[in-house]
Amino acid sequence: MENTGSHPIENLMNTAMESIKQMIDVNTVVGDAVETKTGALIIPISQVSCGFAAGGGEYETATTTQVQGEGYLPFGGGSGAGVSVKPVGFLVVKDDVRLLTVKGNQLAERVVDLTPQILEKIEALMKGRQKEVPLS
Repeated sequence: MENTGSHPIENLMNTAMESIKQMIDVNTVVGDAVETKTGALIIPISQVSCGFAAGGGEYETATTTQVQGEGYLPFGGGSGAGVSVKPVGFLVVKDDVRLLTVKGNQLAERVVDLTPQILEKIEALMKGRQKEVPLS
């Protein structure tokens, strides 16, 4: 472990955070698209959770100041991290966009499927109102 003149706990935290950065990036959440023979794109979507902990302390023994000198306290500590990647679903893009969830959440799939149609109806409704009520 390198010593940059900072407190040893900072080195522990930096090492753990660098490890997390190496494990997780955008491609972990939104995976690489795969094209099927029919021309559809399938994009995996995942939920990523991570946790991090670090701690330590300085301690003094009867021989610490005699051996190392005044003001020196040895440090003992540790750090740890955990990452969980859970698949959520797949976006299927062909003529339209569909969400296929892993848990089979029918409501979420249906909302994504109907969104373009709902927007078209709202747009048509707004255009209809504009024709009925002239601006003066």
